Amino acid sequence: MTDKIQNLEEAVAFMQSEITQLSDELYSQQKEMAELRLEIAKLSAKLQAAQGDGGILNPMDDTPPPHY
Repeated sequence: MTDKIQNLEEAVAFMQSEITQLSDELYSQQKEMAELRLEIAKLSAKLQAAQGDGGILNPMDDTPPPHY
């Protein structure tokens, strides 16, 4: 009977170790995903800004040069 209990205790200890390792890995992946999402948002904003109007001024915003 004590062998069975010892085997069960070893199995539980192993499972606890595995659960801790998986939990740490999950945390690491979630942190990396959050960083990647932030980077994607930054890149998306840069891309939208670059594609904006192509540097062409709106006629209402285009003031004549001072020599006119």
